[in-house]
Amino acid sequence: MAAMTTSKKRKRELDDTQRVSFALSDQPATQLGPVLAKSVVPRPLANFPSVKPTKSTSFKCYKAQTQKPATDNEEMPFVEIPMLIAGETEAVDFYSSEETRRGSLGSRYLVGIHNKRTGITTLRAAPLHILTHEVKALKGLQPAAVSTLQRLEARAALGETFGTKKAKLAIRAQERNKVDVSAMEGVADHLQESILKNTSTLPSKEEAKANADSTRLVPQYDIDALNPSDIYPLHNMIPKPEWKALSISAYMSAGGGAERVALLPFKRSNWINDHLALAFTSPSPNKTTIKMLIYISTMIAFHKATFKDINKDAIQQKLSMVPSVVIDGLLSRFTETARGSMEARKTSEKGTMLLTHMFALCLHVDDFATDTSVLAADLSMEPAKVNVLFRSLGCKINKLTQSDLKRLGLPDSAGEIKRAILKTPLEFPKPRIRRRT
Repeated sequence: MAAMTTSKKRKRELDDTQRVSFALSDQPATQLGPVLAKSVVPRPLANFPSVKPTKSTSFKCYKAQTQKPATDNEEMPFVEIPMLIAGETEAVDFYSSEETRRGSLGSRYLVGIHNKRTGITTLRAAPLHILTHEVKALKGLQPAAVSTLQRLEARAALGETFGTKKAKLAIRAQERNKVDVSAMEGVADHLQESILKNTSTLPSKEEAKANADSTRLVPQYDIDALNPSDIYPLHNMIPKPEWKALSISAYMSAGGGAERVALLPFKRSNWINDHLALAFTSPSPNKTTIKMLIYISTMIAFHKATFKDINKDAIQQKLSMVPSVVIDGLLSRFTETARGSMEARKTSEKGTMLLTHMFALCLHVDDFATDTSVLAADLSMEPAKVNVLFRSLGCKINKLTQSDLKRLGLPDSAGEIKRAILKTPLEFPKPRIRRRT
């Protein structure tokens, strides 16, 4: 019995009819057939990730129009032919989805058909089609619109269910701060009427700008001036009676620079001393410039003398070389007397007015391009604060261009220093808008 069993096994292993062989299909790619049909025609592979059709559902292949091959013998591979698979039942449509191309990237699929008579399994490459579905009864229905309130409610529900403790606290705080619009319906008209009544007296944009310009702590100016020298006229800083009272005869007859500096009301200003020396380098010094330098020196001395207490007799004693009409003018314009008191005091507004008047004169002396760092050192002030006051006059703090250097007769090295430059048309700095944090 054992021998007979061994003989039967050998015959089964050697039986040629039971052997399987593989072969590649040589059928033309143009012979396309329906999906799932019982034929040897090459067909695509179909994948149904969600709803699967019944076995009796028929499908068809639709070939897209492609460019003609370069030669008659050239044929596009079957897997590269763009096609669409579609089928339908009484309730559902099936068709190739957009995932078809992406689903077959990096992979290659083969379809095998086995012939029992010859024992040959024919293999051929086939594309993969991922099918999606659509319910016929829902084709004409539009999706319901979702309001912002519904979105917020859904988001809050998700946060309450899956959110962290911090997120839940934020949701509850937002609900507490929510305004009940229905409670405001009865008073909406009253609020609108009250707002219109209160805003009717507000100034217009032009009126607000004119009011802001009139209250600026700067000398009187001409907004329509065409030349920088006309923006702040000289006698808006130095009244004519004070201008006439200034005498320069002692400066003109002085023997040298040291004697002229000794005549100044304030002798420790590098800016004034340098400009005074520069003015007398000319064979015929500019008398207007000399008078402006004397007045600026007087203003600096007045600024230092009125830093704390204001005593008219003490000021006149310190500025004995200055005419009394000038001291009286400075006291009347740059100090205030409180109601019910005879004692003068210098407020912050009056102190700013004194400095802006002084800086406007400096711009006249410097041909409207002033080095602010030297003035800051003379006044014992921070350069940034001095720059703010020059900007309030309409100046830009920039370096001089080559044309400015040539106009002012300055060397190229002076272009590295930032200066306060006044140009036309006059533009005052716009107020800064603070961003909400």
